[in-house]
Amino acid sequence: MTDRYAVIGNPIGHTKSPAIHAAFAEATGQNMQYEALLAPLDGFAGAVDAFRAAGGRGMNVTLPFKLDAAAYATRLLPAAALAGAVNALMFDGPAAVADNFDGAGLLRDIVANLGCAVRGQRVLLVGAGGAARGALRPFLDHYPAEVVIANRDPGRAAALARETAADGAVSATGFDGLRSLGGFGIVVNATSASLHGAMPDIPASVFGLGCLAYDMVYGKGLTPFLQLAQDAGAARLADGVGMLVEQAAEAFAWWRGVRPDTAAVIARMTVPLA
Repeated sequence: MTDRYAVIGNPIGHTKSPAIHAAFAEATGQNMQYEALLAPLDGFAGAVDAFRAAGGRGMNVTLPFKLDAAAYATRLLPAAALAGAVNALMFDGPAAVADNFDGAGLLRDIVANLGCAVRGQRVLLVGAGGAARGALRPFLDHYPAEVVIANRDPGRAAALARETAADGAVSATGFDGLRSLGGFGIVVNATSASLHGAMPDIPASVFGLGCLAYDMVYGKGLTPFLQLAQDAGAARLADGVGMLVEQAAEAFAWWRGVRPDTAAVIARMTVPLA
């Protein structure tokens, strides 16, 4: 019997997840089907219920339903609880267990694929929404010298910093405050600005010597954020394609008990940063 999985979102036509999971299933010999599911904006729970009733085993969750998924779940695992957002669900009878693998995927891409050590680095997270929340604890697990959260609303950044203050050196600032903080070893754009060809109002001085500039948005080429980093002399530029594939691999391993190799899929999906 073929096990059913899906990614749910609205819109959903752009998703790469079915192709990614099909490649993983073929490489690991898993008997599974993975589809894209378009849900009405006000109909997340009904769409998930119908999928489960038809035998669905698990789901990835994309925009705009990551908060809906957190509310739907019967159990939030730690990463999902911290982020307040969910990108993967596993169904077991009446239980709907939720996790968030975005941060784990990001750190695996940075450390394993890009070969950038986090330990001892100054890290700047630009943004204080769900993407930044999901990335914060995985960064702290790699022992950076500090993590600074910068947001247009400094109060929102400060609230997030307070939640993890016991786990490492975390501080917060508004964008204006960045001008006095010098350069960072890793700068991550965790805002959605690049989706719209825009960028957060950050100074070029945040990109330190040897810096890795990482935009979580993928497939957009040289985004305004990455262009600023390049012009400022950042040593390395990366978009979020590796994060996308690695978080998918984390979900696949959670569901199926085997972690697929990601290198070939990342290579196939990479768009030149030009």
